[in-house]
Amino acid sequence: MHSGILAPVALLALWSMVMLAWTLTTRMGALKKMGVDISKVRGTKPNMLDGVLPDKTMWVAHNYNHLMEQPTAFYAVALALAIMGMGDGLNAWLAWGYVLIRIVRSLVQATTNIVGIRFMLFVLSSLCLVALALHALLGALLH
Repeated sequence: MHSGILAPVALLALWSMVMLAWTLTTRMGALKKMGVDISKVRGTKPNMLDGVLPDKTMWVAHNYNHLMEQPTAFYAVALALAIMGMGDGLNAWLAWGYVLIRIVRSLVQATTNIVGIRFMLFVLSSLCLVALALHALLGALLH
């Protein structure tokens, strides 16, 4: 059975891999420019490169990390909707909205990092996710 919600799920997963590649290339380039030999680095801590590498490099890395946070709930909800046969129509449109807004948010964060725009996009995508989660809950309780 095909479900329309699976295409945006796949796109967000692919976009996350694009951001991973962008993170790796910018971070490795910055480390090389600083003369850091990563083969000699032992142990790291979260955010230890903040304030060390250029902000623009870290913006990309921070966005990749963000794609590993809230979108995990999106994946779970979207897959639940697909399994329940509720992944088409409005739910597919909400999923597309969520994914496209998240992609735009990624581009904003990785390039200009204007917090006001990022926040607005976060709120809009979160509203899509809340609606999807409510639909999934109602579907699970009522069917």
